[in-house]
Amino acid sequence: MNNAGRQIAHESIADITTANFDETFKTNVYAMFWITKAALPHLKSGSAIINTTSVTAYDPPETIIDYAATKAAIMNFTKGLAKQLAPKGIRVNGVAPGPVWTALQVTGGQPPDKIPEFGGDTPMKRPGQPAELAALYVLAASEEATYTTGQIFGAVGGRGGP
Repeated sequence: MNNAGRQIAHESIADITTANFDETFKTNVYAMFWITKAALPHLKSGSAIINTTSVTAYDPPETIIDYAATKAAIMNFTKGLAKQLAPKGIRVNGVAPGPVWTALQVTGGQPPDKIPEFGGDTPMKRPGQPAELAALYVLAASEEATYTTGQIFGAVGGRGGP
């Protein structure tokens, strides 16, 4: 499972420095690329790669556009790599969480005034918890999903997305 996330909220694109933009892409996209590339020689038919994208790939908030762009890149990478590796019997899928309560939120990922209402805009009226995503990762890795590749599984609290 590939899962890395750097998310820093900025009110304006003018506030995102080149260094910030580069660090977000290196953390979220480059790391996934390098880890996948290093793992491939060790994967056999029946293996599964699971990438973590985000509902922001489909519905980018205005304050985390660099983060959302990385998650869209991960979604696209997942779908393309699935096509490339299917003939080798290696499945590639993704999980796209919606608002989930993680350390990203309180370490700059959300504007501080938005934290109390985080996730309240979902039909479930709350953020998800990390444990609520586990079943999707287990399914994507399991023998029960051997005909599933190139898919993005959403855990978005009823919000639109994958």
